[in-house]
Amino acid sequence: MLRTGILTKLLIVTLLAALICKVYALREQVSDAEEEKARVAALVESKRQENDALAADIEGGCTPEKMQEIARRELGWLLPGEYVFDVGS
Repeated sequence: MLRTGILTKLLIVTLLAALICKVYALREQVSDAEEEKARVAALVESKRQENDALAADIEGGCTPEKMQEIARRELGWLLPGEYVFDVGS
């Protein structure tokens, strides 16, 4: 039967403690990486939807309705007889 000294047992316990600490640190890194992956995946999906909407606009061509929508949104264009009321905060 093998007999181990107190220093050998202490070394083994110390190594096990170090390994346990390393495993917990790696678990935290994996968790952080998964959160980052989810955040980036949501951003990619958002950009994909934006690109799909832009592609649909391009395929639809330049219709008078689209031109009017852009003029209203970008330039504040109004049709005759329309009024804008600026409600301040």
